[in-house]
Amino acid sequence: MAETVKYVLDESSLPRRWYNLVADLPAAPPPVLHPGTKLPVGPDDLAPLFPMALIAQEVATEREIDIPEPVREIYRQWRPSPLYRARRLEQALQTPARIYYKYEGVSPAGSHKPNTAVAQAFYNKEAGVKKIATETGAGQWGSSLAFAGALFGIEVKVFMVRVSYNQKPYRRAMMETYGAACVPSPSPETRSGRAVLEKNPDHPGSLGIAISEAVEVAATNDDTKYALGSVLNHVLLHQTVVGLEAMAQLDMAGDYPDIVVGCTGGGSNFAGIAFPFIGAQLRGGRTVRVVAIEPAACPSLTRGRYAYDFGDTGHLTPLVKMHTLGSTFTPPAFHAGGLRYHGMAPLVSHCQQLGLIEAKAYKQTEVFSAGVQFARAEGIIPAPEANHAVKGAIDEALRCRTEGTSKAILFNLCGHGHFDMQAYTDYFSGKLVDQQYDENELAMALAGLPSAAAPA
Repeated sequence: MAETVKYVLDESSLPRRWYNLVADLPAAPPPVLHPGTKLPVGPDDLAPLFPMALIAQEVATEREIDIPEPVREIYRQWRPSPLYRARRLEQALQTPARIYYKYEGVSPAGSHKPNTAVAQAFYNKEAGVKKIATETGAGQWGSSLAFAGALFGIEVKVFMVRVSYNQKPYRRAMMETYGAACVPSPSPETRSGRAVLEKNPDHPGSLGIAISEAVEVAATNDDTKYALGSVLNHVLLHQTVVGLEAMAQLDMAGDYPDIVVGCTGGGSNFAGIAFPFIGAQLRGGRTVRVVAIEPAACPSLTRGRYAYDFGDTGHLTPLVKMHTLGSTFTPPAFHAGGLRYHGMAPLVSHCQQLGLIEAKAYKQTEVFSAGVQFARAEGIIPAPEANHAVKGAIDEALRCRTEGTSKAILFNLCGHGHFDMQAYTDYFSGKLVDQQYDENELAMALAGLPSAAAPA
């Protein structure tokens, strides 16, 4: 009998609840602070940006939160997503490791992002919201929210980091096909954007700047709310359907991961695959080694400071405690646009502080090399972001080969690279080079961190 390659759950097995890691943590996460008072923010402080249902999820402490049936019905278009055993990659690596990957590229937008986009659009629709403003880096989040907005009849405006806007025209076309407006950031449409352009008309943009523009639009227009594709607790919560499904599929395979690997930019896909396994461990289950892989050109977990900082460059957001490179830090223009963010999700950062995860940073060319190796073995071309997880998993598998140990490795292949072929073209032609951030700029950004501490 042939060995199983793909583990597929039927729609009746789609999770009915999201998992909230906060319920199982040994120490509560630090509070979100108001930048003026330095006091913990309340629901009224966040109400201009988010509907109350999402604010409640942001501060929730219960272990499970019901997934609304209208959201589950839309999830059924692509969920449960398949879990693959990477048998051909194992053979190519000559490793005794058992490599599994959860493939989120089967969603309409081609990534994991619709898991939260659909949920956020639903709660906004329930609250009577007509318009949503957001930002996007590589375009995966922008196209996902555009898709969700089309389903719920919500007008979506996306501020896309300028360098990605230029690098990835087909992501822009995808957003526009779904009915969203997409503008390059920094833009002349907001005070935040104009301030940046006045200093540098050719600024490449950053997620921090794009967030400022989207938040400004939401905060100054009563009919508009803001949606974020990563970082915040409720976003990470929605992504846990990935790990919950993976648990059930690994049970079908009669296996359990020794190592869980995920790429990290803002933290949402990493949390989606890893948090359910971390939670099971905290409740007395098997110990799992959890590895976060980030770009060496934007290394918030490995080089950032764990401190209170703004989530945006224009300082319009509350203060959150996270691993940060400083809100004014502009990452180099490497191709993994979804990982070009100055900070890491507070919950992911908290997990690192608690010793629940470890972090590694890789350079751009080595992760593309891993992505090509994966594509030639498994047939799926990963997104540049996902290549970081691929590289992390391959390194763990090679370690198993060296040590002669057979361990189960699980990683999240968070999206396909079909809209990123220019990056692969650049890689094959030798134009894709390792980007270096400016050490002086990093030092200046860290020196400018706000003075904030939770009151006693």
